[in-house]
Amino acid sequence: MVAVHHRTVSVDGFDVFYREAGAPDAPALVLLHGYPTSSHMFRHLIPALAERYHVVAPDHIGFGRSSAPSVDEFDYTFAALAAVTGRFLSTIGVERYAIYVQDYGAPIGWRLALADPAAVTGVISQNGNAYEDGFVPSFWDPIWADAAEKTTLTRDALRSALGREAVEWQYTHGVPDPTTVDPDAWEHDLALLAREGQDAVQLALFRDYASNRDLYPAVHDWLRRSGVPVLAVWGRNDEIFHADGARAFARDAHEARVELVDGGHFLLESHLDEVVATITSWLDAEGSGAVTARPVPINP
Repeated sequence: MVAVHHRTVSVDGFDVFYREAGAPDAPALVLLHGYPTSSHMFRHLIPALAERYHVVAPDHIGFGRSSAPSVDEFDYTFAALAAVTGRFLSTIGVERYAIYVQDYGAPIGWRLALADPAAVTGVISQNGNAYEDGFVPSFWDPIWADAAEKTTLTRDALRSALGREAVEWQYTHGVPDPTTVDPDAWEHDLALLAREGQDAVQLALFRDYASNRDLYPAVHDWLRRSGVPVLAVWGRNDEIFHADGARAFARDAHEARVELVDGGHFLLESHLDEVVATITSWLDAEGSGAVTARPVPINP
């Protein structure tokens, strides 16, 4: 049984909690979680991959067991979250790594790659968008409206996304057999969302999400020029990020592998074994280059 360590390190005066497993000198794989969860979403994936890789999964500021300062104490933008993540990786000595991104983890991962293109050696995107193709309008239109109008009315229209029904839905929609999803997963998230000030934190990030779309052309350019290996393993029934978001990677990533699984947004809760098998076979096919500390050439 692989030992998973639960650690905390100080970054910019804030505590960053992270889960870590595997040999420190093994190729590094950084797992970046989405909303409304934390590194808790990777609790089963980490030991499954740590026999061969150095796996690191931080909680973003405002999430999980990391510091959750108020909106007056921290600028809750995706740029700020990515900046802390970059300094966190530097603090623990991880310089080159592959990324596994899901939901919010995707724009954080893209910012890391754009800030240091040679650092990211491979991409696994599990329902982590990088294209306009993936946005399901019924879910995203209220978020775009709030980003554009920035009124109390448009902000308050998003408050229901913080509630029990919406959080449980994120885990169970699109899953052929919802009884395979552990209810403790969403109960864990709900307990953390209930902390004082969390509504303002999450509403600030909802409002900032539109800024991520502006990065997409640069991300596509990075994918083309770097030739970084990409695996998009996606819940095909996701009503937040449509499967077209997975297929779109093939436009820019050389020989991107796209695998659509009969699941929803939080695929690891219902299809862990299938995701692990897909990742393992992709890494075997790519060789160690997908996660090893090799520099990625960026042609001018």
